[in-house]
Amino acid sequence: MKKEDRPGIEKALDELVEDITVDANGEDEQLWAFRQAFEDDIPVPCEATVIGEPVQVKKFDYDGNERRGLTATCRRADGTKHAVAASEVVMPLSTQGGRYLAAYRKWMGIAPFPPGTRGKARRQTAAALHPDGTVELVVLSVRQKVARCRLLNDDRTLTFRASRLRDVAPGEIAVVRPAKQWTYAGNPYLSGAIESTRLDAKALALVPLRLDERGIWNPAEHYWGEEGEPIEEWARPIIARGPRPEFEMEQVLPGLDSDDPFSDPIGESNDRKDSGDRAGAYKILMDLCQADLRCLDAHAHLGNLVFDGRPEDAIRHYEAGFRIGELSFGEGFDGVLPWGWIDNRPLLRCMHGFGLCLWRLGRFEEAGRIFDRMLWLNPSDNQGVRLLVDQVRAKDSWQDCR
Repeated sequence: MKKEDRPGIEKALDELVEDITVDANGEDEQLWAFRQAFEDDIPVPCEATVIGEPVQVKKFDYDGNERRGLTATCRRADGTKHAVAASEVVMPLSTQGGRYLAAYRKWMGIAPFPPGTRGKARRQTAAALHPDGTVELVVLSVRQKVARCRLLNDDRTLTFRASRLRDVAPGEIAVVRPAKQWTYAGNPYLSGAIESTRLDAKALALVPLRLDERGIWNPAEHYWGEEGEPIEEWARPIIARGPRPEFEMEQVLPGLDSDDPFSDPIGESNDRKDSGDRAGAYKILMDLCQADLRCLDAHAHLGNLVFDGRPEDAIRHYEAGFRIGELSFGEGFDGVLPWGWIDNRPLLRCMHGFGLCLWRLGRFEEAGRIFDRMLWLNPSDNQGVRLLVDQVRAKDSWQDCR
């Protein structure tokens, strides 16, 4: 904020404090007045930060404890909830919540604007600059105008603004030429031009999803069709390979409440999409990716959102999920990931969407390899790729085979 802007804003905050507390006598009544103003004029849930950490504010409250003052119930990206002093909550001053919180802090006698300098953001980004003046950012989530990112090989996060954000997806690495760095409300921001993007799951330094052993898969006990019918070509090498260990992949789903059987962020996103609220569905999925890029189902459903109209965008989401899941395999993995173990489904959904996009975009050989891999991982083929492999190998166009 420019120094010359502060007098006018300080005066506006004084007027807002007076408007809120005009009929309230004493500290307790004034706190109740602030609580009522927050309830009436700040729509919740809403996005904010607490000590630089992104949160979702669920509720503002006051329990009559004047020393504690107003509190805010916040939900972290991992789904956990906690109560903090409302004075610790930061929202952009351009929002109603940001103005009310600044007025409340001013009424309390503390700085209405949390400390932060442009120099801090500039130093943070400068430390990660390459000799050519670019910086590499891991994309965590994408909004309409901003992307939440972290510096490559670093845990520090920032908000990135650019004009081509449709060209990036969570899990990708963007090479950015910075134009401006600043800090607002204690949070670092960066703007600049995206020079290139790439997908390199190994460079993300993620902990691979765990593979839990689930016994031995035996092709002799598998159903391969009616007795007397010939074995299909794709199945013969799988049968010849013999028994193999089967696994269930760890599923990461931030925000899932194990005590609430109806708590399912993916299901909520699908419900919003089906009701026509695609923006709401998109936001839930992006929040999941921001909380943990290993949420493979979020990548799969982000791909589903745009598959019909923009396969060139959908493929980026599907492949990101597949490559992140693939980190668990290591070298020479030859196990089975049956669809019947439900936590394997996010990876298989990513692979299915990835293969369909490759086919749709005319990348037949790559699509064939993905579908073959799926059949080896899940020979029961619940997704029906065995019905597609011949068409892909024949290079039949996806449009003609729909």
